[in-house]
Amino acid sequence: MSKSQSLQDPYLNALRKERIPVSVYLVNGIKLQGQIESFDAFVLLLRNNISQMVYKHAISTIVPARNVRIPGEGEEGEEQQQDGEHAAAPAEATRPSSDPLY
Repeated sequence: MSKSQSLQDPYLNALRKERIPVSVYLVNGIKLQGQIESFDAFVLLLRNNISQMVYKHAISTIVPARNVRIPGEGEEGEEQQQDGEHAAAPAEATRPSSDPLY
């Protein structure tokens, strides 16, 4: 099992089991909404009024309607939050102003 699958599968499975509504953004900008019905290594089934099979290579981002707890998630994060530390800002927000892309 690859490193990427070790996080992806439990995350998608938690979304599926808890029937958490999700917004799925595709690489072409289209937004799909529904609940994850099932998934495998290549596709996921997204259910709203109908079931849609979405190829994972077409997915950019999956945004759950609420936070999801992944079983076995690192306990270090919990300890840091209890100590009052906050999560790091997104990469775009931490990019230095001298970056040539700006």
